[in-house]
Amino acid sequence: MKLSSKLAALAFAGLLASAASAAAAKPLFVYVSPNALGVDDFLKLGKAGTDRVAQALGADAKTYESTDPTTQRQNLEAAAKAGAAVVIAIGFEFNDMLPDVAAAYPNVKFLQIDSCPFGKMKPNIYCSVFREYEASFLTGAEAALTTKTGKVGAISALDIPFLHRYTDAFIQGAKQAKPDVKISPTLWVGGNSPFQDPARGQERAAAMLADGADRILAAGAGSNGGIFKAVEDAPGAASFGVDVNQCPQSPGFVMDNVEKKTDIAVELAVKGIVAGTQPPIAALGLKEGGMALTGLGDAVKDSKCTIADFPEAIAKVKALRDQIVSGALVIADPMAAK
Repeated sequence: MKLSSKLAALAFAGLLASAASAAAAKPLFVYVSPNALGVDDFLKLGKAGTDRVAQALGADAKTYESTDPTTQRQNLEAAAKAGAAVVIAIGFEFNDMLPDVAAAYPNVKFLQIDSCPFGKMKPNIYCSVFREYEASFLTGAEAALTTKTGKVGAISALDIPFLHRYTDAFIQGAKQAKPDVKISPTLWVGGNSPFQDPARGQERAAAMLADGADRILAAGAGSNGGIFKAVEDAPGAASFGVDVNQCPQSPGFVMDNVEKKTDIAVELAVKGIVAGTQPPIAALGLKEGGMALTGLGDAVKDSKCTIADFPEAIAKVKALRDQIVSGALVIADPMAAK
């Protein structure tokens, strides 16, 4: 073999080695959920965002589903040991354990979505949180503007400060739009699986409907299906979903939705972490597009949301949204008072 041929062969072999090395160095993003994904649209959005950003950045993506605090911590540690470049954890369930795990793996970046270990932050922890109360406030206004009985109410999974961002803000919005609106006492799904218990959700909704409320915020994640079922059995009643457009799940009985763009938050934050531009804490609300109402979008007529039948209410709520975005109307964070 001529020298030039040998050199070419060696060069080609070098390219193959470099390619193999690059493949081996392909970054890994691991998504850790606090519970099984199941019927929880919120958790599914986190996975979708992780998968999309991994594809966009040429990385691998894995999902570790948890079932309890023990497996939540185990999954965080397993993701770090697996060599993840970024570990994405979603939910308040990770608040206490994340700082300890992050301290044990200082070379791994940890992103917490929808909550943050305030006061216990580490240099390798990033948080993307939402101003849920802004969009929840708007659904309350829609409820008050469309109610027939003059009474509205909210149901959520657990009576914890964070979820009051939905329930309390919904009530505030209702009173803003109609000061004399009646409010049914807030109910909580509770039980062993408050975020995934449609049966208990249905029981709570039936009780609220019996109390005279005909507009109900359903902030129960996977328990919402039961709330929708109860509303279907009450002529003239309507509910409000959360996280995604849940109107197709119960056409004609879901008025609108508090959409939380969890997938977008994951994508933006991971890209920022990789680029080195992500702040330790980022908050997304109506202004940033992290929160939205299905009914205020351009596709409301095709959304299967009943708010489409109330154009005057939509116009009034859009005006409220614009005031919030501009800063003319400031909605207090219910969690700050808890």
